[in-house]
Amino acid sequence: MHGPAVSGWLLMALCGVTGAYCLLRTRSGTGEERRAARAEALMGFGMAAMAVPAAVVTPPEWGWAVYAVLFGLASLRALWFSRHSAHHLHHLVGSSAMVYMAVTMAPGVSGAGGGHGGHAGHGAAETAGGLPLLTGLLLAYYAAYVLRSGTRLIPVAAATGGGGPVGGGSAGEGSAGGGWGARPELALACRLTMGIAMFAMLLTL
Repeated sequence: MHGPAVSGWLLMALCGVTGAYCLLRTRSGTGEERRAARAEALMGFGMAAMAVPAAVVTPPEWGWAVYAVLFGLASLRALWFSRHSAHHLHHLVGSSAMVYMAVTMAPGVSGAGGGHGGHAGHGAAETAGGLPLLTGLLLAYYAAYVLRSGTRLIPVAAATGGGGPVGGGSAGEGSAGGGWGARPELALACRLTMGIAMFAMLLTL
Protein backbone atom coordinates (compact mmCIF):
# COMPACT_ATOMS: atom_id res chain seq x y z
CA MET A 1 0.00 0.00 0.00
CA HIS A 2 1.01 3.64 -0.19
CA GLY A 3 2.96 5.28 2.56
CA PRO A 4 5.58 4.01 4.96
CA ALA A 5 6.23 0.30 5.21
CA VAL A 6 5.19 0.39 8.86
CA SER A 7 1.52 0.70 7.80
CA GLY A 8 1.90 -2.45 5.71
CA TRP A 9 3.47 -4.31 8.63
CA LEU A 10 0.68 -3.15 10.93
CA LEU A 11 -2.01 -4.33 8.53
CA MET A 12 -0.21 -7.62 8.05
CA ALA A 13 -0.02 -8.19 11.80
CA LEU A 14 -3.66 -7.24 12.42
CA CYS A 15 -4.99 -9.38 9.58
CA GLY A 16 -2.72 -12.29 10.50
CA VAL A 17 -3.87 -12.28 14.12
CA THR A 18 -7.47 -11.96 12.96
CA GLY A 19 -7.07 -14.92 10.62
CA ALA A 20 -5.50 -16.98 13.39
CA TYR A 21 -8.37 -16.25 15.77
CA CYS A 22 -10.93 -17.11 13.10
CA LEU A 23 -9.09 -20.39 12.60
CA LEU A 24 -9.45 -21.00 16.34
CA ARG A 25 -13.19 -20.38 16.05
CA THR A 26 -13.50 -23.25 13.54
CA ARG A 27 -13.02 -25.66 16.47
CA SER A 28 -16.27 -24.70 18.21
CA GLY A 29 -19.82 -23.72 17.41
CA THR A 30 -22.38 -25.06 14.98
CA GLY A 31 -21.64 -26.16 11.44
CA GLU A 32 -22.79 -22.81 10.07
CA GLU A 33 -20.58 -20.91 12.53
CA ARG A 34 -17.57 -23.02 11.60
CA ARG A 35 -18.19 -22.39 7.89
CA ALA A 36 -18.32 -18.65 8.54
CA ALA A 37 -15.14 -18.83 10.63
CA ARG A 38 -13.29 -20.69 7.86
CA ALA A 39 -14.29 -18.04 5.33
CA GLU A 40 -13.13 -15.28 7.66
CA ALA A 41 -9.84 -17.07 8.37
CA LEU A 42 -9.14 -17.29 4.63
CA MET A 43 -9.93 -13.60 4.26
CA GLY A 44 -7.70 -12.65 7.17
CA PHE A 45 -4.70 -14.62 5.93
CA GLY A 46 -5.23 -13.43 2.35
CA MET A 47 -5.29 -9.81 3.45
CA ALA A 48 -2.23 -10.37 5.62
CA ALA A 49 -0.35 -11.70 2.59
CA MET A 50 -1.44 -8.67 0.58
CA ALA A 51 -0.21 -6.34 3.32
CA VAL A 52 3.45 -7.48 3.27
CA PRO A 53 5.49 -4.39 2.23
CA ALA A 54 6.87 -4.63 -1.31
CA ALA A 55 10.30 -3.61 -0.02
CA VAL A 56 10.45 -6.99 1.70
CA VAL A 57 8.67 -9.31 -0.73
CA THR A 58 7.66 -8.50 -4.30
CA PRO A 59 4.99 -10.95 -5.44
CA PRO A 60 5.58 -12.84 -8.71
CA GLU A 61 3.40 -11.89 -11.65
CA TRP A 62 1.50 -15.16 -11.47
CA GLY A 63 0.66 -14.46 -7.83
CA TRP A 64 -2.19 -12.19 -8.90
CA ALA A 65 -3.79 -15.01 -10.85
CA VAL A 66 -3.55 -17.21 -7.73
CA TYR A 67 -5.28 -14.53 -5.64
CA ALA A 68 -7.99 -14.08 -8.28
CA VAL A 69 -8.69 -17.81 -8.62
CA LEU A 70 -8.57 -18.50 -4.87
CA PHE A 71 -10.95 -15.72 -3.92
CA GLY A 72 -13.07 -16.33 -7.00
CA LEU A 73 -13.71 -19.83 -5.65
CA ALA A 74 -14.31 -18.33 -2.20
CA SER A 75 -16.92 -16.02 -3.78
CA LEU A 76 -18.72 -18.98 -5.33
CA ARG A 77 -18.63 -20.79 -1.98
CA ALA A 78 -20.07 -17.75 -0.20
CA LEU A 79 -22.80 -17.43 -2.82
CA TRP A 80 -23.73 -21.08 -2.35
CA PHE A 81 -23.91 -20.90 1.45
CA SER A 82 -25.77 -17.57 1.38
CA ARG A 83 -28.89 -19.71 0.82
CA HIS A 84 -28.66 -20.67 4.48
CA SER A 85 -27.19 -17.54 6.09
CA ALA A 86 -27.28 -13.94 4.91
CA HIS A 87 -23.92 -13.35 6.61
CA HIS A 88 -22.27 -15.20 3.71
CA LEU A 89 -23.33 -12.31 1.47
CA HIS A 90 -20.77 -10.23 3.35
CA HIS A 91 -18.19 -12.92 2.65
CA LEU A 92 -19.23 -12.74 -1.01
CA VAL A 93 -18.57 -9.00 -1.08
CA GLY A 94 -15.21 -9.44 0.66
CA SER A 95 -14.02 -12.24 -1.62
CA SER A 96 -15.15 -10.32 -4.70
CA ALA A 97 -13.29 -7.25 -3.46
CA MET A 98 -10.12 -9.36 -3.13
CA VAL A 99 -10.55 -10.57 -6.73
CA TYR A 100 -11.08 -6.99 -7.84
CA MET A 101 -7.92 -5.76 -6.10
CA ALA A 102 -5.85 -8.66 -7.44
CA VAL A 103 -7.01 -8.03 -11.02
CA THR A 104 -6.59 -4.27 -10.70
CA MET A 105 -3.04 -4.52 -9.34
CA ALA A 106 -1.87 -7.25 -11.73
CA PRO A 107 0.91 -6.13 -14.11
CA GLY A 108 -0.42 -4.96 -17.43
CA VAL A 109 -3.94 -4.38 -16.12
CA SER A 110 -3.47 -0.94 -14.58
CA GLY A 111 -0.84 1.68 -14.22
CA ALA A 112 0.00 0.40 -10.77
CA GLY A 113 2.96 -1.44 -12.21
CA GLY A 114 2.45 -4.55 -10.14
CA GLY A 115 2.26 -2.94 -6.70
CA HIS A 116 -0.62 -4.57 -4.88
CA GLY A 117 -3.18 -3.61 -2.30
CA GLY A 118 -0.93 -4.28 0.67
CA HIS A 119 2.46 -3.41 -0.78
CA ALA A 120 4.16 -0.04 -0.94
CA GLY A 121 2.99 0.20 -4.55
CA HIS A 122 5.63 0.70 -7.21
CA GLY A 123 4.00 3.58 -9.06
CA ALA A 124 0.62 3.04 -7.44
CA ALA A 125 0.69 6.57 -6.08
CA GLU A 126 1.19 7.91 -9.60
CA THR A 127 -1.69 6.22 -11.44
CA ALA A 128 -4.97 5.22 -9.92
CA GLY A 129 -6.18 1.75 -10.81
CA GLY A 130 -9.57 0.11 -10.91
CA LEU A 131 -12.99 1.51 -11.74
CA PRO A 132 -13.70 4.63 -9.65
CA LEU A 133 -17.42 3.86 -9.36
CA LEU A 134 -16.87 0.27 -8.21
CA THR A 135 -14.08 1.31 -5.83
CA GLY A 136 -16.35 4.01 -4.41
CA LEU A 137 -19.21 1.56 -3.89
CA LEU A 138 -16.92 -0.87 -2.08
CA LEU A 139 -15.54 1.94 0.08
CA ALA A 140 -19.06 3.04 0.96
CA TYR A 141 -20.03 -0.53 1.81
CA TYR A 142 -17.05 -1.07 4.11
CA ALA A 143 -17.43 2.33 5.75
CA ALA A 144 -21.04 1.43 6.61
CA TYR A 145 -20.00 -2.07 7.70
CA VAL A 146 -17.30 -0.74 10.03
CA LEU A 147 -19.69 1.75 11.63
CA ARG A 148 -22.37 -0.90 12.06
CA SER A 149 -19.91 -3.43 13.51
CA GLY A 150 -18.55 -0.83 15.91
CA THR A 151 -22.00 0.00 17.24
CA ARG A 152 -22.81 -3.71 17.64
CA LEU A 153 -19.53 -4.41 19.43
CA ILE A 154 -20.20 -2.05 22.34
CA PRO A 155 -23.35 -3.73 23.72
CA VAL A 156 -21.95 -7.23 23.10
CA ALA A 157 -18.74 -6.42 24.99
CA ALA A 158 -20.76 -4.91 27.84
CA ALA A 159 -23.03 -7.95 28.06
CA THR A 160 -20.20 -10.49 28.07
CA GLY A 161 -18.27 -8.45 30.59
CA GLY A 162 -21.20 -8.26 32.98
CA GLY A 163 -20.61 -11.60 34.67
CA GLY A 164 -22.82 -13.74 32.43
CA PRO A 165 -21.62 -16.89 30.72
CA VAL A 166 -19.16 -16.15 27.95
CA GLY A 167 -20.87 -16.62 24.61
CA GLY A 168 -24.02 -17.90 26.30
CA GLY A 169 -27.22 -16.78 24.61
CA SER A 170 -25.38 -15.36 21.59
CA ALA A 171 -26.83 -16.28 18.25
CA GLY A 172 -23.43 -15.90 16.60
CA GLU A 173 -21.45 -18.36 18.70
CA GLY A 174 -22.01 -21.90 19.82
CA SER A 175 -21.48 -23.13 23.32
CA ALA A 176 -19.37 -26.09 22.23
CA GLY A 177 -15.66 -25.70 22.70
CA GLY A 178 -15.98 -22.63 24.96
CA GLY A 179 -12.88 -20.60 25.71
CA TRP A 180 -11.46 -17.93 23.44
CA GLY A 181 -13.03 -19.42 20.35
CA ALA A 182 -16.57 -18.84 21.66
CA ARG A 183 -16.42 -15.17 22.61
CA PRO A 184 -18.86 -13.14 20.48
CA GLU A 185 -17.20 -9.81 21.22
CA LEU A 186 -13.87 -11.11 19.87
CA ALA A 187 -15.54 -12.44 16.73
CA LEU A 188 -17.14 -9.03 16.15
CA ALA A 189 -13.82 -7.28 16.84
CA CYS A 190 -12.13 -9.48 14.24
CA ARG A 191 -14.77 -8.66 11.64
CA LEU A 192 -14.41 -4.98 12.48
CA THR A 193 -10.62 -5.23 12.06
CA MET A 194 -10.95 -6.89 8.66
CA GLY A 195 -13.48 -4.28 7.58
CA ILE A 196 -11.09 -1.46 8.49
CA ALA A 197 -8.20 -3.23 6.75
CA MET A 198 -10.25 -3.76 3.58
CA PHE A 199 -11.27 -0.10 3.59
CA ALA A 200 -7.61 0.93 3.91
CA MET A 201 -6.57 -1.34 1.02
CA LEU A 202 -9.34 -0.07 -1.24
CA LEU A 203 -8.22 3.51 -0.59
CA THR A 204 -4.97 2.74 -2.40
CA LEU A 205 -6.66 1.91 -5.70
